[in-house]
Amino acid sequence: EVRCLAEKMITLGKKNTLHTRRQALAFITKEDVVTKLFNEIAPKYAERAKELGIDCIAIGNIERFKNSPKLMSPITYFPEAKSVIAIAMPIPRGANRGIEEGTHWHNYTFYTYNKLNAFFRPIKTYDLCRFIEDNGYEAVAHYPAVPEGNGTTRKPVAEGKVPPDVVCSIRMIAAGCGLGEIGWSKVFLTKKYGPGVRLGLIFTDCVLEPDPILDTGTLCMHCGACTRGCPGGAIPDPKDE
Repeated sequence: EVRCLAEKMITLGKKNTLHTRRQALAFITKEDVVTKLFNEIAPKYAERAKELGIDCIAIGNIERFKNSPKLMSPITYFPEAKSVIAIAMPIPRGANRGIEEGTHWHNYTFYTYNKLNAFFRPIKTYDLCRFIEDNGYEAVAHYPAVPEGNGTTRKPVAEGKVPPDVVCSIRMIAAGCGLGEIGWSKVFLTKKYGPGVRLGLIFTDCVLEPDPILDTGTLCMHCGACTRGCPGGAIPDPKDE
């Protein structure tokens, strides 16, 4: 009960308006404590993310994902989760230069795809998880893996449990956090970096103020540019929808 109250106060602190200060004062009678809550405690999560170089981040409350399929749900993964944090790490523009020129392919593995997903980006989510747990909460970093059997090849480890093959759809959850939207080509788009990103997720039992979800069409207008620009012709024309 005390922890729930503390989480509510932190959420009020993040809004930092006259109204939320008055709401906090209804629970905390010492004005100096409220001042510390609003000026020091609440902003520290966003500040720490900036210190780590995470400049594309969004938060969704767990209620947004309550109807997710069990094998794709953060609630199945971490039943006590209260918030989901989605981050996007930009792909350096020059990382694909050798591919565009047809002269060098190794950078795709190291700086655009595999190592960016498996090494560089996880360092950010690891450090942010450590920060959250140093403040008394639990944080689960989720690697953007692919389901090995989608629940069909493994048996549950105990009665009443799902098979141990829970893999969340990182793009759908990132969209549910308000980080961006899934474009016509099924590539994830962000306001800041467009499609040139790799995604990461953190599930935590810390209650954080959620960001708004972007309306469909905010970033992707179904203009067909991805269809015309795909050399393999793998993206259908929006006109054929």
